[in-house]
Amino acid sequence: MNSKSSLNNEAKKLKRKADKQKEKPPPEDDVSESQSHPDYIFPLVLTSVTQEMFGCRTDEDVTAENPYKLLKKEDIVQDLKTRAAVSDFSPVKHRVLEYPEDELLLVFDRDFTFGQSFYLVLTVEAKENILKPPVQSDDEELIDDEEDEEMMVPKTPESHPWISLGSEQEIEEESVMDTRPRLRYKIARSLRDFGAPVCFSDRSAHDGYVECLSYQDKSFSITALERHTAIQSTHDTRDSSTQTMWKYPKNMWTQYEPREFSPEEKKHHLESENLKNFISSVMIRFELALQQNYIMDVFSDDWATLCEDDSVPMGKTEIHLKEYQSFTDLNLCREKSISQIQWHPNISGVIAVAMTERLSLEERIDNSTKLLLNPSYILFWSFSDPINPQLQLECPDDVLSFQFCPSDPNIIAAGCINGQIVLWDISAHVEKLQDTRSDGKNISHTANKKNKIPVVQFCTLSAVENQHKAPITDLQWLPETFEVSRLGIPVENLSYQSVQIVTCAPDCCVLFWDIRPPRVVSQSLTDVKNKSEEKLLENPHGVPNTFKHLNLTWKPFIRVSLPKIDTSGEYSPIKFSLRDNSVDNPTGEKPAQNAGHEEGSGLGELRVSSAKQQKPLENISTKLYVGTEDGELIYTDWKMEKDNDSGRLYSAKPTQRFILHDTVVNTVSRSPFFNNIILTVGSWSFAIFKEGLTNGPILQSACSQIMYTVGHWSLSRPAVFFIGREDGNIEVWDLLEKTHEASLTQTISAASITSIKPRSISLKQHFLAVSDDRGVLHILQIPWTLRRSSINERATVRKYFEMEEKRLNYIEKRQIRHEKEKKEMDAEEERKRKETVKPPKQEEEMNAEAQREYEEYVDLEKIILKNINLLIGANNTTDP
Repeated sequence: MNSKSSLNNEAKKLKRKADKQKEKPPPEDDVSESQSHPDYIFPLVLTSVTQEMFGCRTDEDVTAENPYKLLKKEDIVQDLKTRAAVSDFSPVKHRVLEYPEDELLLVFDRDFTFGQSFYLVLTVEAKENILKPPVQSDDEELIDDEEDEEMMVPKTPESHPWISLGSEQEIEEESVMDTRPRLRYKIARSLRDFGAPVCFSDRSAHDGYVECLSYQDKSFSITALERHTAIQSTHDTRDSSTQTMWKYPKNMWTQYEPREFSPEEKKHHLESENLKNFISSVMIRFELALQQNYIMDVFSDDWATLCEDDSVPMGKTEIHLKEYQSFTDLNLCREKSISQIQWHPNISGVIAVAMTERLSLEERIDNSTKLLLNPSYILFWSFSDPINPQLQLECPDDVLSFQFCPSDPNIIAAGCINGQIVLWDISAHVEKLQDTRSDGKNISHTANKKNKIPVVQFCTLSAVENQHKAPITDLQWLPETFEVSRLGIPVENLSYQSVQIVTCAPDCCVLFWDIRPPRVVSQSLTDVKNKSEEKLLENPHGVPNTFKHLNLTWKPFIRVSLPKIDTSGEYSPIKFSLRDNSVDNPTGEKPAQNAGHEEGSGLGELRVSSAKQQKPLENISTKLYVGTEDGELIYTDWKMEKDNDSGRLYSAKPTQRFILHDTVVNTVSRSPFFNNIILTVGSWSFAIFKEGLTNGPILQSACSQIMYTVGHWSLSRPAVFFIGREDGNIEVWDLLEKTHEASLTQTISAASITSIKPRSISLKQHFLAVSDDRGVLHILQIPWTLRRSSINERATVRKYFEMEEKRLNYIEKRQIRHEKEKKEMDAEEERKRKETVKPPKQEEEMNAEAQREYEEYVDLEKIILKNINLLIGANNTTDP
């Protein structure tokens, strides 16, 4: 019993003994006998902490294939000293201290042979026999197998007399028995009716129609008796089998040596007729197999493609947008429209909307006094309170576009209808917005029930003389990875915070703004004293002093004009799209961003960096797409060029122009999955462009019966985008399903759709915010089919765009070839026409030709007269 085989045999004996004693309970003195084990091992229970300390984690460090682990004696002794009685090795403390060697063997007992998951080998001899088992002969293995077979012979069950427990009575009660004699009926037919003639005639169906209505007969209303049923539970059964019997691991190796033909044999087989005949016979099948392998992938797993995700919803699949919530206020949203929607970047469930008056230009002029008394607002809504807005941002005029700062969401920039830019700092109200995530049950919400909604005043306003001369229709922050110099050159951003804004308006220009104060070369003592005194003054209205240095003095540092390509004049921009440029931080580690505090954000303390310290970035694209008021899409560069003669800076002309839409381009959206794919929406159609492709759009929709108002890409599926219509419907387009019509059209509101903004809250919850012309904000839940992207969807959409690009290039080449062929045909016709023109004849030649024709006519006349015998004396007369 010093080898591992002896341990296995003893374990088998213990199991057999336990099976025999199942029929009768063992005596009290022999209870511990079923849990006996050899003296040289000790079963242990090791907690997860002990397994982690000694590196013997089950199914990771030790497994059923490799259950052995050598533990150092000094580590066990140290654990006994540290944890004392808490240590898992405390039951064998004395045996461990008496162990002669430095390493003890710990064995992982997966089958619980000795009652625990581990056992510790306490003798050196047993450790050697387990680690290095002696080789067992084939005869011994055969004897062991025979003993196992003898011990596993099943016993024939003995028969016992049946004992009644009352089940026969239940069977008799459940069985159907006759309670009365059965009735007998005899049905007979008269003898005279047999063989009688049958006469069929026509009859109206109404005359022979008899309706037999069902009714409840009380004589047949039988009350069901009480029914006894029995349920019996059984254990789950499982059948398993294996072909090999595992005894103990052995280290073995095998080496293969290829058998090759000799050069003479190779030559003989290659020149043999049998090989040639074989190749000729299988050539057709071999070519067919090669074609099939080229057409389809024979190694692809169709079952894995059929079921791409286990999280597919069971039952009926939702395909429609489901309304989650709607927001409106009877006072603040009355007779107003929502111009734009923005989700809060950091706080989940908070969304901001810009409210504008539903008035035309003439109505605004007539009601200018009324508009001054009713200021415009940007409202913050929360999912926890759909009735009351959580915050109001007061605006000097209606806002058509606004956006949160990417590096600090507490800073908000907006463009007004009067051409001015406004900045807010909501750092003091962030806690209130964060408390709204607790389902509205918070202290601040309860305290403000009786008070008005908090109103935040704007921090700064741009200068009137340097603002846009038309309403600002689009506004975007530049990313925090770079900034733009006064020449329009991208340079590195040392502060790694978004500090520059780009705006556009129909006044034919795109402006760049910087929220940092300009660099001042020198200041007088009076200016320094006045500045220090200004810092001591507090704002009486409680407005943060974050951007006080820009108030009414803020002006753009770059003005990009958009001159027309062919004619004089300029384009009127409405929407624009910048390329999503992202570069690594050039200065190494990203500096810590200053969070909002009581006095405002740290953006107000930044200063314009020196041009000598900033390095230009060559991998940043300065191109942008601009949608105009006349339905055109232009591709231009914001980088300024310098005139060689005068040295003045001017804007270059756009490089591309596409005329697709009949009216204003209201959407220029870049795909979140492909930074070179742009969606444009305007009038009655939409189009998809690829940046760098000059042939035209890769996809253009047919004209719709209802005007399109807005569009946006999906954030989770590359092939899906949403289109809002003037009649209050939303069209969902899936390029993988249909390209000629919308996959889904759903009615959202009775008014025109004004803005669309999707947001991903979690993997299972995607929302689509939709606003209408009546000031109502609808939150729609996107179904699983429209938010779950397939495995190869992105690659499939990319391939589709590439195919459309090849199609456009082919059409362009064909047009060029046709124009060239037409020019060649016109040249050939002109050459032939010149060759067929003969020079004018001379007068003598014309007279001679006329005389020759006359003589031929006279000869022909004589021949005809002679043939009809009218010419007399033709032989005696001659011509004069």
